[in-house]
Amino acid sequence: MAVSSAFVGITGASGAPYAVRLIEVLTASNIYTEICASEMGEKVLAYEMRGMSTRKLAERYGAKRYAPDDLFAPPASGTSTPDATVIAPASVSTLAKVATGAGSNLIHRVADVTLKERKRLILLEREMPYSLVHLRNMTSVTEAGAVVISAAPGFYNHPESLENIVDFVVGKVLDVMGVEHELTERWGHKRRKEMRS
Repeated sequence: MAVSSAFVGITGASGAPYAVRLIEVLTASNIYTEICASEMGEKVLAYEMRGMSTRKLAERYGAKRYAPDDLFAPPASGTSTPDATVIAPASVSTLAKVATGAGSNLIHRVADVTLKERKRLILLEREMPYSLVHLRNMTSVTEAGAVVISAAPGFYNHPESLENIVDFVVGKVLDVMGVEHELTERWGHKRRKEMRS
């Protein structure tokens, strides 16, 4: 299924650079992108990205921004659910809210609606190590249809910068979303090219 719209929820775990890069790539791919940060997500975004805010992100990339308490926002309804929802980064608190369906903000509501509408929900989990509670919540959301991605970069492509590492993880998210990209070289492609020439 082609993705033409996406919702990106930013929560209070460390990992704001993943969200920023994801929004940049989605909007550059002409995917209608809606964004929302929890209260702590907004604070972590500003801290890790030196004063960045969802307002600035929306202006820079042409995304639609919603406040976390705006439960009247279109993506909160099953009639306007985006093709894919990504929570990046996903705090373990947000994971728990999604796993139990006991949400209290727009990000939780959009995740819940995404699951009930059988659309793609991705949680980019960055916190570690995992407790048994975290693992059980990951199992619950996976059984409900979500995909949990660990924000763990690979190193087989020999990253030369922090941007390369961020792109590796964001590329994994885009792969699960079904969005074409060239952020990273895929395993074996270089070798195949060498064998062909």
